[in-house]
Amino acid sequence: MADSTRKTYNSRRYYVDGNTVREINPEEERRQRRLRREREEQRKKRTRRNAAKRNREKALHMSKAYVVFLTTCVIISAFAAGYYIQAQAQVTNRMHEVAALESQVTDIKTDNDARLKRIETSVDLDYIKDVAMNQLGMKYAQEGQIVYYTVDNSNYMNQYSDIPQK
Repeated sequence: MADSTRKTYNSRRYYVDGNTVREINPEEERRQRRLRREREEQRKKRTRRNAAKRNREKALHMSKAYVVFLTTCVIISAFAAGYYIQAQAQVTNRMHEVAALESQVTDIKTDNDARLKRIETSVDLDYIKDVAMNQLGMKYAQEGQIVYYTVDNSNYMNQYSDIPQK
């Protein structure tokens, strides 16, 4: 090396004082890069640890107003959920009641239809006609005895006086 160049090796820095180009030691360069990376990683880990610690401290320090607000929200949510469940239960019960009533209506209609058929089949119209004509003296109506009425667009008629008898 030249006389005008002075090299100083320090544990932290490597510098050259003078006008010559420094000699590069690849092993020293790799070691320094590795040390820089390790220091940077340690610094990042410390920063992360400190941030996590601050977040934990913030989480532990909640104001009373915030706690009251959260408690109120939880209570309101619980009441709303209870009301919803109760309403669902009422709807389900009413649906079962409606189904039971519909079943009763169907049974009653079936029973009424069966009774109507039984009544219709039990009545002997020929016997009724025979009793009416022979025992009660009834006859078929003659041509002049039948009176027809016309009703204009209504299903009922008002009778203001008795029908005259001839």
